[in-house]
Amino acid sequence: MTTAHPPARTPALRAALLSLLLASAAWPALAADTSAAEQLARWNTAAGASGNVERGRIFFAGQHGNDLSCASCHQAPPTRDGKHASTGRRIAPLAPAFNPQAFTETAKVDKWFRRNCKDVLARECTPAEKSDLMAYLVSLKP
Repeated sequence: MTTAHPPARTPALRAALLSLLLASAAWPALAADTSAAEQLARWNTAAGASGNVERGRIFFAGQHGNDLSCASCHQAPPTRDGKHASTGRRIAPLAPAFNPQAFTETAKVDKWFRRNCKDVLARECTPAEKSDLMAYLVSLKP
């Protein structure tokens, strides 16, 4: 009785298989890796408390020591297209129920919180502020 042996793999075949394996591992990173609900849970945990919808609404609409608020670009409520205050560029609705792409990539969530909070507040938002903002945004429904 003979035993089947796997086919011999040449260095080129091994390299091709390794490349395919590594590329396939990156595919999930190209797709959505989170949701608005998961982001809300993340910031609730970081804040040590659940976000408050009303505090989030007030924070979103309020000016914080300068002429800008979140609503300056994202509209109030953020359920329709906004427009960047400086460039005039279109901004998709921020509320997840009105924009399925909102808050679906952790890296973008972190980038935009950092950038926008610095623009509006001249500092980063606290975890509690992010939790309140997320609670407000998730609460908005059609």
